[in-house]
Amino acid sequence: FQNPVQFYSYITIAWVILSFKNEFYDVYRYSKVIVVVRKLFTQFVFFFLILYAYIGFFKQPLMSRLALGQYFLLVSTGIGFLKILNFFLLHKYRERVKGNLRNVVVIGRSKKSNQLIEVFNERREFGFNFVAQFGPKDSDFELLKCFQFIVNNNIDEIYCSVSELKNEELTAFIDFADNNLKTLKFLPDNKNIFSKKLKFEYYDYLPILSLRNIPLHNSFNAIFKRLFDILFSLFVIFGILIWLGPLLALLISLESRGPVFFIQKRTGFDNNEFQCFKFRSMAVNENSDFQQAGKNDMRVTRIGRFIRKTSIDELPQFYNVLFGNMSVVGPRPHMLKHTDEYANRVDKYMLRHFVKPGITGLAQVRGYRGEIERDSDIQNRIKFDIFYVENWSFFLDLKIILETIV
Repeated sequence: FQNPVQFYSYITIAWVILSFKNEFYDVYRYSKVIVVVRKLFTQFVFFFLILYAYIGFFKQPLMSRLALGQYFLLVSTGIGFLKILNFFLLHKYRERVKGNLRNVVVIGRSKKSNQLIEVFNERREFGFNFVAQFGPKDSDFELLKCFQFIVNNNIDEIYCSVSELKNEELTAFIDFADNNLKTLKFLPDNKNIFSKKLKFEYYDYLPILSLRNIPLHNSFNAIFKRLFDILFSLFVIFGILIWLGPLLALLISLESRGPVFFIQKRTGFDNNEFQCFKFRSMAVNENSDFQQAGKNDMRVTRIGRFIRKTSIDELPQFYNVLFGNMSVVGPRPHMLKHTDEYANRVDKYMLRHFVKPGITGLAQVRGYRGEIERDSDIQNRIKFDIFYVENWSFFLDLKIILETIV
């Protein structure tokens, strides 16, 4: 190749765009091998065309067509082999080692419910660990008992036979799943849950309805966002924090005794705790983990007022982004005390923990930031957080970052 940097940049960008368009990396535990083969075929047909389009696009008449053909065969054979191998190895890993399992319960005793349980038990390579079945028409059936069992046994996914549940029971399951970070799916029929944003999936030959399709649960989207987070955080750390950090450390230390960084436990992805970093803006006190800072808070130092007003105190969270605890964009992480409090007060609050928390978020650029004084403050934040979780896109992230800067 006459210009290898140009060629490999072109091929890399083309591959990323093709993969996104063809959903090349969207292979699930219940996907069939024919789906993988079809994705490989589609991907490499378009890749072949784009590869040879390089000659005309960049005016490279002297480039060897044979060399391009050899490159295509090498890439397609290597990636195809690895993708198929990975598919079968994961199946064997779930089937024989019992790894990568999802604990599931089935709500219903219909013919389709029993067929689904057969799929779970017979297709061990799918990696579903069937734990229990509940019959809504059983004499001892109680929603509360179901919910307690699901929580106590670390159930990951709930499958409901819609035809056996009343509308209010369906609503109760939806609310429970949203508030407890459980995946809820349906065996479909004609109930009025179809007003929701549903997604069809097939387990072997059975159609399954998934209540909520979260874009960042797609592996390609998650990897793409993580790559952007790493690059952006490195840019901020080496472009801003490398010189601003020591200056702020000096000013903070001169005004009050104590550490430069304020480290606090916050609630993150999947309701897991993590240590959140900030520049210390208050005098050291015993209430920092329980009492949120308010207007004219006497604990805030003079330099603290400035860095809080300009949000400079949040910059160390780019280390959290680099370490993988946070993302550049996402729902803001709350103190553990507030997570427990709002989970009981605000409906669907826990949905925000389906993605990593962010340094900035959609709620913040819409004006919902700072101290929470009224119930409407947190309710509006959660509304925007849920919209972000369900409608994420890379361009939405870019828009939020630009609006944050402005």
